[in-house]
Amino acid sequence: MNTSRSARLFSEAQQLIPGGVNSPVRAFRSVGGQPRFIARAKGSRLYDVDGNTYVDYVLSWGPMILGHAPAPVISAIRKAAGNGTSYGAPTELEVALARMIREAFPSMEKVRLVSSGTEAVMSAIRVARGFTKRDSILKFEGCYHGHSDYLLAKAGSGLATLGIPDSPGVPADFAKHTLTAPYNDIDAVKQLIAEHHHQLACIILEPIAGNMGVVPPAPDFLSALRRLTAEHDILLIFDEVISGFRVNYGGAQALYGIKPDLTVLGKIIGGGLPVGAYGGRKEIMDLIAPSGPVYQAGTLSGNPLAVTAGIATLKQLSAKGVYKKLEEKSAALAKGIGDAAKKAGIPLTQTRVGSMLTSFFTSGPVRDWNTVRQSDTKRYGQFFHKMLEQGIYLAPSQFEAAFLSTTHTSADIEKTIRAAHAAFKTL
Repeated sequence: MNTSRSARLFSEAQQLIPGGVNSPVRAFRSVGGQPRFIARAKGSRLYDVDGNTYVDYVLSWGPMILGHAPAPVISAIRKAAGNGTSYGAPTELEVALARMIREAFPSMEKVRLVSSGTEAVMSAIRVARGFTKRDSILKFEGCYHGHSDYLLAKAGSGLATLGIPDSPGVPADFAKHTLTAPYNDIDAVKQLIAEHHHQLACIILEPIAGNMGVVPPAPDFLSALRRLTAEHDILLIFDEVISGFRVNYGGAQALYGIKPDLTVLGKIIGGGLPVGAYGGRKEIMDLIAPSGPVYQAGTLSGNPLAVTAGIATLKQLSAKGVYKKLEEKSAALAKGIGDAAKKAGIPLTQTRVGSMLTSFFTSGPVRDWNTVRQSDTKRYGQFFHKMLEQGIYLAPSQFEAAFLSTTHTSADIEKTIRAAHAAFKTL
């Protein structure tokens, strides 16, 4: 496989951009080698600058649930662009997307649109603190909620990939308000609440962890969190940036029947364009300016192109049978990869919720960050490159999720399973 042009571009990029990339995990640091520079994408395929084609299971880290460049979304974006790209004023489109979100997520009685998941999480925590008049928050090890200063303690995603436990540049005074607990450990949460409940404004988590690889919630974990937070007047925030509209039209909260106080969304609601949203109970959201004293603003919030793409995407996802088909495809892929590993005698633990899945190179169960990091990352890196050479594009990190789209075909899945058989034979 010729990758000479990607190599030249990466060399130039390293002189201009820190690490040669604009987001850390793209640099292939944990798997070795050099990243592919992508020229275009369509459906389930990526095409790099050297003319190589890949079946894509990264899907821009989740949002491309309809595949790349879906005709209804692209057509809507083109029409919207002709009307202008940003107004800095309200639009009917913002109202339409907010209504669609509330219909899918009834817990989000009011919604505020922003420009990224990081911004949405930061804003949700600010209003939680304003509502409760408390300063501390509790998060879970391995859950990534964006790169805000106080959320980088024991975070997942790129920090897990690069082995960075915390980030320089974060003042200790910021981090001291962040408590952490192991994911799926309700006893640890009970102890922290007993010690700190008078200072705790909120508990934030990914209801399905997706930034240390896919780690589903243990039975009763979410319901126990809901009960504990309600008992102590602590707000429960679900970060559904990944799981929202991905595992179910109503997200993880619909899948598990849990109603949080606040919810954070992103990725899919922008149809591939930058967007975020947060929302929740009316009495909480009405504290946000201009209704209340908690300030949050953004020039590009509710950008007409992103909102248009989001509306077009959600219209497609609301069609009957979409999630059933995604479930069937994802189950077939997971089974095929699992069978290939078993045949080759490779220890593999698979986790999956709907169309998000991870194959961990470990024989033990996976339930939290401590068990996740037992995975053989060196072997994953070898597997990643064997698959890449056969035209299968997986996340360049053991600690990320794979995603399927509505455009992945049975032929794509069969090709991927064949590639896995070949890759496992050589590990």
